[in-house]
Amino acid sequence: MTQRIHVAVAAIRNERGECLLARRPPQVHQGGLWEFPGGKLETDETFAVALARELDEELGIHPEHWEPLIRVHFDYPDRNVLLDVVEVTRFSGQPHGREGQPLRWVPVADIDPLELPAANRPIVQALRLPDRYLVTPEPAQGADFFLAHLEARLARGDIALMQLRAKTVPADRYAGMAREAIAVARRHGCRVLLNADPALATDLGADGVHLSRERLLASRADELPAGLMCAASVHDLEAVAHANRLGVDFMVASPVAATVSHPGVITLGWTGFAALCEAALAPVYALGGMRVHDVTMARRAGGQGIAAIRGLWEMDGTA
Repeated sequence: MTQRIHVAVAAIRNERGECLLARRPPQVHQGGLWEFPGGKLETDETFAVALARELDEELGIHPEHWEPLIRVHFDYPDRNVLLDVVEVTRFSGQPHGREGQPLRWVPVADIDPLELPAANRPIVQALRLPDRYLVTPEPAQGADFFLAHLEARLARGDIALMQLRAKTVPADRYAGMAREAIAVARRHGCRVLLNADPALATDLGADGVHLSRERLLASRADELPAGLMCAASVHDLEAVAHANRLGVDFMVASPVAATVSHPGVITLGWTGFAALCEAALAPVYALGGMRVHDVTMARRAGGQGIAAIRGLWEMDGTA
């Protein structure tokens, strides 16, 4: 088996929120493409030491504050790599190409994944996603009450991504409610994914579609809506592998912890969640018993953050 190359990678942000990209020399692997700076760990070298050494050697800077972002296992035809990626938000020194490599600062929204090595592309998606993903509850008290609560909840300004999930609502009523929910979300700068037929997401102008595990396993890549985000629910390695083949933008792994609505269900725990994150080629949110304070644990386990219904929908000060 080919040995996996462990690489320390830095997504470096400046005060304007732009990220630093460097161009790879033409004669090296993936030469000529732009990449997030970093390099492989030396024998017996810790990640922190490798990160500091690589950023000094390549850019002449020292990282002063960084947080885990994503770990990417990727297999090229000629080598296998593990990118251990952190987001660097404070550093000392002035970045410059100490090895003669061109550099550029790029707004995250403007980074073209096709200009990067394939292993770097999940990093772009991780940078574009927030650390929390609201999953709406069933509208048990009616659409009007639901939409009013959604308006008030999004007005708090801490939710930028949500899934409209309403399994008990008939398809025709779901479409009408979805149209209104999208309008509410637009007013508050929140992106909306529909847990419904992908065609409906396209018809209503949603930002994307969220595939249940059943819909995920029944889907082919050519059936997914072009130009829309695509997320998927995963509970095991089989679903993660299929989501990888489809090239989804992110996944939601559950249940990580016990929930009030599903007592007695076997949970993944943080160890199981971490294992799914290791296998995924896209960012992964932890779902099941999550509260905002669990974001830190999810990031440490290799995830993007948390997804939650009760923990993000309720307005009791805990979210």
